[in-house]
Amino acid sequence: MLAPISWRTPPRHYGPWELVTSLLTEALVARGLDVTLFATKDSRTAGKLAAVCAAPYSENPAIDAKVWEILHIAHVFERAGEFDLIHNQADFVPLAFSRLVETPMVTTIHGFSSERVLPVFKAYEDRVHYVAISAADRHPHLRYAATIHHGIRLDDFPFDTHGSEDLLFFGRIHPDKGTAEAIRAAHRADRNLVIAGIIQDQNYYDNQIAPQIDGQSVVYRGPLGGEARTKALGSARALLHLTNFDEPFGLSVVEALACGTPVIATKRGSMLELIDHGVTGFLVSSMDEAVDAISRIGEIDRAACRQAVSAQFTVDIMADRYVALYQTLLG
Repeated sequence: MLAPISWRTPPRHYGPWELVTSLLTEALVARGLDVTLFATKDSRTAGKLAAVCAAPYSENPAIDAKVWEILHIAHVFERAGEFDLIHNQADFVPLAFSRLVETPMVTTIHGFSSERVLPVFKAYEDRVHYVAISAADRHPHLRYAATIHHGIRLDDFPFDTHGSEDLLFFGRIHPDKGTAEAIRAAHRADRNLVIAGIIQDQNYYDNQIAPQIDGQSVVYRGPLGGEARTKALGSARALLHLTNFDEPFGLSVVEALACGTPVIATKRGSMLELIDHGVTGFLVSSMDEAVDAISRIGEIDRAACRQAVSAQFTVDIMADRYVALYQTLLG
């Protein structure tokens, strides 16, 4: 299992690719599979940890991302003969190594950073088995082995029967994620908004977000992990996910639903697969619709939100689908 090395596996707070990699790894080990996790040296796993990079490059500025990413990936392929299968969770660079070994390779595509990376995926689609994380994120010009939604450990997310009166934005602070839109919607609905997540676009934060933060109607709590994360996700009236791009999946959406928190999201990308309109939240196409949805959030049964995750988005469901894929590929 080849993890990215931007963050620790599992991450301390932010790191969705590393989180999914960890969840799948631990579920496979629990099923009796012999899994070696290639990740940073500070990573944690019940499987076997193999590492060359001391720490995540997003947490340690002394680590050159390009240098250590190449060393990290090379480490896997130099040992390829030891494994029945290599599962790549670390984007497109490992694809270039795939024809140098005989070991079959699966790559989970966690989204496309831009259309410019497509030629790499296209060049290796006859060698590598691609998995999409949502039907919406399947590129029309690529060949896929499967679509497998992410899954979470439901027990990690306590069910909150009541929530609170405050709205929540949870995710990286970036124009794509719609932080400014969440603030506008909350203001128009006369609701307080809690913001949690890493600052990925400093200029955007400085110019559009920071001036709105007053510590009361808009509160910024930074990146949250552990108990603070689950408490924030559960103790909200609704999660606002008013994105300006086609979300490949959206872990925070599923995590909020698991806690019982309904989601109001832009009707695009994977949101149509994650949210049952009128049952677990609302899909909206404009700011007016978002504000109206906030006023109607009391119509949503919080227990139905958790039940939807239990039925569709658990780590066990995800792991079972990956095991079935592995078995098919290995004959």
